[in-house]
Amino acid sequence: MHAILALLVPLLAALSSAPAAAGIAPVSIDGKVPSLAPLLAEVTPAVVNVAVTAGPAGYDNPLMQDPFFRRFFGLPEEPQPRQSAGSGVIIDAVNGYVLTNHHVVRGAREIVVTLKDRREFRAQLVGSDAGTDVALLKIEPDKLKALRLGDSDALNVGDYVLAIGNPFGIGQTVTSGIVSALGRSGLNIEGYEDFIQTDAAINPGNSGGALVNLRGELVGINTAIIGPTGGNVGIGFAVPSNMARQVMAQLVKYGEVRRGRFGVITQDLTPELAKALNLKTAEGVVVVSVAAGGPAERAGLKRGDVVVSINGRKARSSADLRNQVGLVPVGEEIELKILRASEERTVRARIEPLPGASARTTQAVPELAGASVGTLEANGEPQAVIVVRVAEGSPAWNHGLREKDQIAAVNRRKVRSVNELLAALRAATRPIALSVIRGDYVFAIVLR
Repeated sequence: MHAILALLVPLLAALSSAPAAAGIAPVSIDGKVPSLAPLLAEVTPAVVNVAVTAGPAGYDNPLMQDPFFRRFFGLPEEPQPRQSAGSGVIIDAVNGYVLTNHHVVRGAREIVVTLKDRREFRAQLVGSDAGTDVALLKIEPDKLKALRLGDSDALNVGDYVLAIGNPFGIGQTVTSGIVSALGRSGLNIEGYEDFIQTDAAINPGNSGGALVNLRGELVGINTAIIGPTGGNVGIGFAVPSNMARQVMAQLVKYGEVRRGRFGVITQDLTPELAKALNLKTAEGVVVVSVAAGGPAERAGLKRGDVVVSINGRKARSSADLRNQVGLVPVGEEIELKILRASEERTVRARIEPLPGASARTTQAVPELAGASVGTLEANGEPQAVIVVRVAEGSPAWNHGLREKDQIAAVNRRKVRSVNELLAALRAATRPIALSVIRGDYVFAIVLR
């Protein structure tokens, strides 16, 4: 022990006598400490603050503007608008287009975009898509700086990324991290999920901001976090830039995303299922059923076929296939590569419009407050329960129900009419599981 101390004392003395600045020399490039500052100087002017003013429910009703009406019913003398803040990304400096989240601008009466140089612009809402949580704004194209759209399909787990936005409204903030996972779905955050997961700190107010790679390209729109306290715990999600690009193209052209129907129900191809089907690959999506008379049937698809790609892009899962089909405009053609008895084939199909959300009569359902449902009939016979209208922000809306959804079953009990739906709901005990069909997608909504 004394020998060890004898060796350590001179060493400690030498270290303590070293200059204060001495230590491990930082890795340097051309004699300078490496920094992301040059990159950020280029990209941060394209990231903006989005301030939204939204009136309370009924604010647009002329009666709400009448002071006598408000006083008679005990309402506030002056209805107070709701204000919120988020972020956005300029992606077209020539036309003044700004990408953000649908949930940032939902119900907006007024939208103000503030640039990094503190200039303010009133923004026009070009269009918004709740399914992907993407919205497009337009501002005056006055000396704007835009971000280049990158290829989110080229991302790999482990790639470095930067999150830029306006967390908690404190001002533009940059955080760094890596791509933690790709293709995240099943989170029930949005209808069409193909999220990039990152550990770059994302907090409330970052929504609509930029996820940027080290080439200064926009690879995602920051959208959501998982955190028990509402703050960052290193699990954030962003809409991939390729999905945002496709949504933006439709919003510019139509003001909305015009989704259609392909006519198949699928499931993921597991190794066990691949073995049972005598397939040499476990990548793809298995066709479980094909709708009679739909585009898939006309294209020649059959039950048991395995879809391996759509328009040249791999079909990694049922959710992935649904996302890709859901972003193809009505009337456009898709090309599928399929395996049938281990033989590869190519089929083409044209996406057709979803069936109209109409019924002879509609009815409100107490368990689905805010929704009106009706019975679809064919030759006088009930075929399905269809959601005709859903009030945004209502309990039915918050449960995830949307216009044109079909309610197929209650706790696995099939329903084909509103009367059958009401009877099944009365007989059911909570929690109640509704089987819902949306286009080519079947999912469950749980009423607790």
